[in-house]
Amino acid sequence: MNAKPSAAGRLGAGTDRPSAVRGELSAVTLTPGSPPARSFAELGLPPEVARVMADSGVTEPFPIQAATLPDALAGRDILGRARTGSGKTLAFGLPLLTRTAGRRAEPKRPLGLVLVPTRELAQQVSDVLAPYASALGLRPATVVGGLSIGRQAAALRAGADVVVATPGRLADLVARRDCHLDQVRIAVLDEADQMCDMGFLPQVSELLDQVRPGGQRMLFSATLDRNVDLLVGRYLHDPVQATVDRAAGAVTTMEHHVLNIHPADKYATATEIAARDGRVLMFLDTKHAVDQFTRHLRGSGVRAAALHSGKSQPQRTHTLAQFKSGEVTVLVATNVAARGIHVDALDLVVNVDPPADPKDYLHRGGRTARAGESGRVVTLVTPGQRRDVNRMMSDAGIRPVVTQVRSGEEKLAGITGAKRPPVADKSAGGNAPFRGLGARAPKESRRTAEARGLAEARRAARVRRGH
Repeated sequence: MNAKPSAAGRLGAGTDRPSAVRGELSAVTLTPGSPPARSFAELGLPPEVARVMADSGVTEPFPIQAATLPDALAGRDILGRARTGSGKTLAFGLPLLTRTAGRRAEPKRPLGLVLVPTRELAQQVSDVLAPYASALGLRPATVVGGLSIGRQAAALRAGADVVVATPGRLADLVARRDCHLDQVRIAVLDEADQMCDMGFLPQVSELLDQVRPGGQRMLFSATLDRNVDLLVGRYLHDPVQATVDRAAGAVTTMEHHVLNIHPADKYATATEIAARDGRVLMFLDTKHAVDQFTRHLRGSGVRAAALHSGKSQPQRTHTLAQFKSGEVTVLVATNVAARGIHVDALDLVVNVDPPADPKDYLHRGGRTARAGESGRVVTLVTPGQRRDVNRMMSDAGIRPVVTQVRSGEEKLAGITGAKRPPVADKSAGGNAPFRGLGARAPKESRRTAEARGLAEARRAARVRRGH
């Protein structure tokens, strides 16, 4: 595919990009393009699509959908900047499916392509688009790592019309000649900034270079840094730009709390939050910490499950289904869950380990307060972490409510719904990170425990900063 520099010229170069790229806008900025849609009805969508929307209770477009759908349905390239949970999937999915309907893909040669950074997001996008694809007679396929590549190759050979894929697995199938991209008419990059953060830029570029020239391109991203502007300049031609204010949505629907805690009290505090009524998503830094904390919660009578990249894809899919159904009330995860998980009415996200990067904070928090719902993000912070967390919050544009708490306090319960776990965990008495759980470390004084916990927190902070 030939380079398309016109969009890059509009966006600027280097660090001096205009405010439409770097700043937070008040509502929706659309330039240039058709007037935003006031309703789905005025878009002239196929009756099959309208029926699915009615059955699903989809009535009025979200801002990113209203801003982009008229031009996307007309075949224009789209550059959308919107936070996670803002309705991007239908913003690109409806035009992709509607404009592909009526055509038939040849074996191994899909007509539409959606690239996403994670398996979970691929599955979420596929689930959202599946009823619309079925109504239009289109054959979709999901192509991700961790599942049988043979079955995915078979779906492509059968003539999948639209493919939702992660870059690594799709590149493998292309290399095996099980997939050819020369007939792709519409290509979408969703969460482009995350793909660049994860090192997928070379693979994404290699894949897009094989896509049929002159087709429609749509790129959606929370930010336009981390080389996303290179993708824009190379692959989008005179795009309609739509920016939905991420911060404004967070201010009205999401509360941010920093809970200052003693290091020795960290996991007791986190355990009481996990024992609350209702579901909660909790983030820790490492796979080992996730597994260990999950075992502790189960030993405390809390229905918890772990989610991280060390789990197989079937395990991850099953765990997410349990969490969505309420069979599991606490999902303990690494950053693998920070994108691609949509759970209705999830009102609490807890950073047991604070993220080091402001983008990671925003994407973790984006699992709650989705699509206008309310939610709360709580970050546990020990003294040695305060300076780094303050800087991270400032960079993220967040001004949290800061409260000093201890386990068992009413203040903690008032903010998070925390309560004592059903049973005492008999297995958590010996080793870090659970030696700070009250009386189960009798030979270690509280002062010694706090000093040890502070040292561990400082070491973890240095690791996160790359030192």
